Order: sequence, then structure tokens, then C-alpha cells
Amino acid sequence: MADDPKKTTLDRKLIALHEPHEVRSWTESLGCTETQLRDAVKAIGNSAEEVRQYLAEKLK
Repeated sequence: MADDPKKTTLDRKLIALHEPHEVRSWTESLGCTETQLRDAVKAIGNSAEEVRQYLAEKLK
């Protein structure tokens, strides 16, 4: 993952929890807390699409 928050191509397919700007961006985008995001990535991996689906089910 690149450290440059302006790069959005491949970065948007994977969630990099070690990048604070990505954690902020993903929690805003997915409508979840940082804890929920970290739990989802721990449970299923860092694929943005899989995390999105996982959280959609969990946050119903």
C-alpha cells in the first residue's frame, strides 16, 4: 500500500489498517467504527469488497 493518500486506484481494493488516513477513510465510507473495521478485516481479510459485504450483514 502506498503512503500517499492521493493514490486511489489499487488502494481502494484493499484496506490497509496500518495507514491512519485509510482507516479514517474506510470508516467514513463504510459507516462503521474503527473497531468494527478492524474486527471485519481480522475475520475475513483486507479485501474492501468482502469487508463491505461482511459489515452490511453485521450492521443490519
